Amino acid sequence: MLAVQLAALLAGDSGNAGDGAGEALALLDGFDDALVHGLARLADERADAVTALAAAFAATPLGDRLAEAADAVVSGSITQEHLRALAGGRVALSGAVHDALLESLDTALGRERAEWPAAPDGPGTAGDAGAQPAGNVLGGVRSWLRELAITGWRGVDHDLVSAADQVIEALLAAPDLHRLAVLLDGFAAELRACCPIGPAEHLPVRRWADLWTRALLLSQDGVLTGEPRSATTVSGRLLALGVDVHEHGTAVQFQVHAVLEPAGGGRSRLVRTSVTVAKVDTIVGPALWKLAQRHKVLLAALADGRSVEITDMPLLDSGDLVWDDDRAFVSKPADPLATARLCLPGALAPAVPPLDRVPVRIAEPVLVEGYKVTKDGSFDLGGTVLAVDAERLPDCGPLTPKLVAASSACVGLVRWDAGRWTLQPLAVQAKVKREAVVAATGDWALGPTDPKAAKAEARAADAVTVLRERAGRLLRR
Repeated sequence: MLAVQLAALLAGDSGNAGDGAGEALALLDGFDDALVHGLARLADERADAVTALAAAFAATPLGDRLAEAADAVVSGSITQEHLRALAGGRVALSGAVHDALLESLDTALGRERAEWPAAPDGPGTAGDAGAQPAGNVLGGVRSWLRELAITGWRGVDHDLVSAADQVIEALLAAPDLHRLAVLLDGFAAELRACCPIGPAEHLPVRRWADLWTRALLLSQDGVLTGEPRSATTVSGRLLALGVDVHEHGTAVQFQVHAVLEPAGGGRSRLVRTSVTVAKVDTIVGPALWKLAQRHKVLLAALADGRSVEITDMPLLDSGDLVWDDDRAFVSKPADPLATARLCLPGALAPAVPPLDRVPVRIAEPVLVEGYKVTKDGSFDLGGTVLAVDAERLPDCGPLTPKLVAASSACVGLVRWDAGRWTLQPLAVQAKVKREAVVAATGDWALGPTDPKAAKAEARAADAVTVLRERAGRLLRR
């Protein structure tokens, strides 16, 4: 049934998100191209693109502010306030496309979604400076992002990228700013890896513009250092669907997508829970799980394919559980495909936070069955093809493109990227040597079961031990 629904989504060209989405994406493309070449040297067509972005909001409360910002930038006066306004306009436009895409996907899947709660009445904390040290650090972030926008991606060199190092170090020293620190660290690492950028033929234009916009908005006083939105506490049974691994040179995040069955009854909910740890770029593959070993309950549940009973664990409005091993224990066996078959259809999906309303961040869990695998690894859903994003398969688990190609059922994340819907596998059912097996991205959370991978992991684990010993010595000095 779900294959039919996804086929209808793809065949209906819902990837364009209906009327107006093409024009909105064209406006984003124009502004992003201006960031490629730098706001300090806007050619006529790029100046027109900045003005067109502002003009799209003429009939909204943002209209006057964006028009003023666009005029100032085109004339060469580029202040922090002007960049903040343009970044706000860009994220609002991107958010509108996101909402249209997600609505089309929810409609095709028959999935109900919670509403994002309204902001509380009265003055908020978004404009408060917070603690003075944090205010100083955030000012440094905004200054660096301003230089990036003025220079443009084509003008970025090692000196400009290195200017962020001190700011990132200061961010990492402030616990409330770690979210921005990891974002900025990863962004700077991507720019550094591409230097000198000027002669590069292809650039990830949309991605870098998304990162720049998000970093600029998160660096505004009070966004991260103000009072957080209160969380509710939940208890019940957590049934994992799979793990999405987010990795770059200095950090890795294991994001578990799951269904929560509340204690005492009530409607099941789609939730996520994430654990993030620091790393060095030499630690890769199955050894990554060693870094998260203090989360023993979560890792054991993933490796053994079991449910987790949680008690009074914080749940944010975004559907994110704030993981705490002390409030959880491993319970009965739980197959991810069975969970998807039985629990996904009626589960309530979480609302999406305003700053997360970006098309590329759509990642909705689904179960796909009754497909045929094409020569290029895509899934043929009865004449309509769903592309499989095998590049997102993590190296720290047993799931490979070959195993996905041999599958008959797949739990994955439906994503929208580069103008089309794709599927990122999290777990599959396949035949290996004539035996039916289920393989998931979290199967090696307690160590690889494949002998070759186990040997490689043992060598990498030695490196982890050595690095921890050296770090301990430095801390004791």
